[in-house]
Amino acid sequence: MHTLHAHPSTESLATLAPRANRVGLLDRAALHLGVALIKWGRRPAHHAARTERRANRVELALLHRDRQLALASLEREGAGIASARLIRIG
Repeated sequence: MHTLHAHPSTESLATLAPRANRVGLLDRAALHLGVALIKWGRRPAHHAARTERRANRVELALLHRDRQLALASLEREGAGIASARLIRIG
């Protein structure tokens, strides 16, 4: 069995009132901005870049510490040599 459905005519569609709950321009812009921020925050490179920056900071801190220890060692050796020269002179 085949039944026919009645469709509203184009005249009755034209008389319908426009929808009152349309999304405004500001709301639409806020929605697009929110989606863009979520996409940006979920980038795979974002986490990798943060980890890389953290590793670089740690490496630089270790290099700085090693340099400070080497300079302190040289200063101690230099002070020891200087005191040895003073003892020989005196």
